[in-house]
Amino acid sequence: MLKIAVLVSGGGTNLQAIIDGIENGTITNTEIAAVISNNKNAYALERAKKHQIPAVCISPKDYETREEFNQALLNEIQSFKTDLVVLAGCLVVIPEIMVKAYPNKIINVHPSLIPAFCGTGYYGLKVHEAALERGVKVTGATVHFVDSGTDTGPIILQKAVEIKQGDTAKILQKRVMEEAEWKIMPRAIDLIANGKISVQDGKVIFKD
Repeated sequence: MLKIAVLVSGGGTNLQAIIDGIENGTITNTEIAAVISNNKNAYALERAKKHQIPAVCISPKDYETREEFNQALLNEIQSFKTDLVVLAGCLVVIPEIMVKAYPNKIINVHPSLIPAFCGTGYYGLKVHEAALERGVKVTGATVHFVDSGTDTGPIILQKAVEIKQGDTAKILQKRVMEEAEWKIMPRAIDLIANGKISVQDGKVIFKD
């Protein structure tokens, strides 16, 4: 059984997609050990409580230094005997100590087709605003492993989403979540939980 810790910062719609996937059987061999947020007011914590999942807030505001916060966050994740860390709308920069503790065991969903519109400064609505400004016709989402860079880890899954005339960043954000993020994140977790992928030479390999 794959034990995952889901890191969130806001509403937790991707978390809900994971919870739904486990409950309806599209994600198998998986349990959510904990939901952890840097924001005590994150609605994602309420979503976790409704499903009897441990919900924890680890806020950088409660620590004197970033290093102390990073260590506390890692300690909390490890306390749940976590096998896989899932970043589902987490706005915290993942520290090097966590990447080293969980090599190819941290995944993130990014709202674009990496390598387009990714890296420092590209998050949330900013990604969709940039795509619309450039007149892009197709966008989407990417699930990838997290390494020491920003959106640079091995790509697991991608799904394209059409950009329609008249789209605003918020309309596009909603469509990308519904058509891509909420589908490929659960799928990626299920693949990992069932040993269907590995990482070789910085690339994800699918097993038969």
